[in-house]
Amino acid sequence: MKRSTVIYPPAVIGVFGSGQLGRMLALAARAMGYRIHTYSPDHDSPTGQIADREVCAPYEDLDAVRKFVRQVDVITFEFENVAAAVAQVAAEEGVPVRPGGHVLHTTQQRLREKQFLRSAGLPVTPFAAVHSEEELQEAVAQIGTPAILKTAAFGYDGKGQMRIDAPEQALSAWNTIGRQAAILEGFVDFACELSVVAARGMDGAFAHWGVIENVHRNHILDLSVAPAQIDPRLACEAIELARAVLEKLDVVGVLCVEMFLDRRERLLINELAPRPHNSGHLTIEASITSQFEQQARAICGLPLGATDLLRPAAMANLLGDLWSNGEPDWSTALAIPGVKLHLYGKKEPRAGRKMGHLTALAGTIEAARTKVLQARAALAEKPDSVQR
Repeated sequence: MKRSTVIYPPAVIGVFGSGQLGRMLALAARAMGYRIHTYSPDHDSPTGQIADREVCAPYEDLDAVRKFVRQVDVITFEFENVAAAVAQVAAEEGVPVRPGGHVLHTTQQRLREKQFLRSAGLPVTPFAAVHSEEELQEAVAQIGTPAILKTAAFGYDGKGQMRIDAPEQALSAWNTIGRQAAILEGFVDFACELSVVAARGMDGAFAHWGVIENVHRNHILDLSVAPAQIDPRLACEAIELARAVLEKLDVVGVLCVEMFLDRRERLLINELAPRPHNSGHLTIEASITSQFEQQARAICGLPLGATDLLRPAAMANLLGDLWSNGEPDWSTALAIPGVKLHLYGKKEPRAGRKMGHLTALAGTIEAARTKVLQARAALAEKPDSVQR
């Protein structure tokens, strides 16, 4: 690697998006001596509270985007649903974009993503494109039911998707998602859901945090455990699938590959996230190098850090539902040894909104899982009053 390709502190990292992923990137990058500028339509955002500079403007305002880009040394994303033109503006200004705009273009649209994976020879669920009622009926005939109808663009945490259990439900489901471009995917009877969060450097180096097992509730990630309790052969296969994705997409940065392990012990790639991932939050405490420090290293051209897992770990999301009777008593969770609290600085708790997470480390996977669930359950027990 040539020294000229490395972006050293105190350079400025520009982040498009301003949620919790940007916040945790900012914390890690600032610890390394970098400065952080963030751009999004939101004011006093989770990232903005930590950043050196917060710019509030629409992603479609390309003049504002250009002005922002000119004041940073490298661009990255913490949210893939950003107009692809943003990456083009950065490229025109000669500012590195990592991962590149081509990665954003592929992964922010489900149909393009699935077509890329299939063309690369990687295992995916059966799927078909839907742009009309005629294509919808053809897709249902081809894929069968049950199936999942998903909007082609701008979907995450289960948004924009409907389950179809019988062919006669298809049109109603398409109406529900607004009759927009969609993808119909075959339903997978899975044994478990897995993810591999991995990174690739400018020199092609590859690093990963092993396989993480995930549990979703109402399409939102609820619990992650590392390492996943699966056959070592399958774990190696999952890691090699992730490596193939990063290499074929020419990723520089962090990317998560979400997978299903079906009842026949086949791994199927479900979705890609071209950024740090919710399931990788446990790496902050559990690994030598967190996914957020790794993101900063990768996009700035530094050597990737060691990803050894220090202890078994479990992460539980904290959704806005916990605030239904007021601010939770955080001391009840933190009284449990080995539990860590992360809050994202979001002002308005709403049902289903990710407000923070808990991480627990322990000597065994089961002990870590028990601790983190016990800590979250303690928060859900509402006392008559909480002293402030």
